[in-house]
Amino acid sequence: MGMRSHILRPMTASRKPRTTAPARARASAQQAPASAQRALGRSTRQRSALLAIIAREARPLSPYELHDLALRAIPSISQSTIYRNLRALEEAGEIHAVSIPGQPPRYELAEIAAHHHHHFHCRGCDRVYDLEGCPGGLRGLLPRGFTLEEHTIVLSGKCSACVA
Repeated sequence: MGMRSHILRPMTASRKPRTTAPARARASAQQAPASAQRALGRSTRQRSALLAIIAREARPLSPYELHDLALRAIPSISQSTIYRNLRALEEAGEIHAVSIPGQPPRYELAEIAAHHHHHFHCRGCDRVYDLEGCPGGLRGLLPRGFTLEEHTIVLSGKCSACVA
């Protein structure tokens, strides 16, 4: 009776498989910084797809546009999943919300938002496009004694596709 027999038990949800130290090191090296990882939670196929869509389209996208485009890659994705993942991606600093007066926010990659630029809103198709450059000289528009801290310019009109 001195020897106990080892019985294999099925793995339950509370037990995790063991990983080796090198495997854990490789996995942690491939992950995002800890603060971003906590904000994002687990990496999902949906989040990866949304980031890929935003990068591919190269313009700020609304949650509705993202949903339409994401359905091509993930047919079962819901609008609520889009909103939940956009919130997580924004909290993690991966994307940035673009405010357009009277419109729902659009989302662009944080690396694009980090560079000063403005936007064009097409009233025909409701798309938003990035504009390069800045007109400058805005301080000259201020009343005497005012200080300019920041500015946002949104031009409105029709894009070339809607004009044609």
